[in-house]
Amino acid sequence: MTKVIMYSTTVCPFCTRAEMLLKQRGVEEIEKIFIDRDPAQRDIMMERTGRRTVPQIYIGEKHVGGYDDLAALDREGGLVPLLSA
Repeated sequence: MTKVIMYSTTVCPFCTRAEMLLKQRGVEEIEKIFIDRDPAQRDIMMERTGRRTVPQIYIGEKHVGGYDDLAALDREGGLVPLLSA
């Protein structure tokens, strides 16, 4: 299974939904980076992704985007193959 990294905050309903979807697709471990606990990580996230909102999800080296992007990828059938790559 490909490594999953998720920029998150401690109170983020979309982060929770993203985590639930990933676990439904077989992801056992998600490396979470909490940008509200470490403000320097917010700057790193914004530099890497060009976005300010959470979640921001990486599967392997690919930036998937936020929850809506993740859900759309799943609906199109692209999530499971990406996780398996």
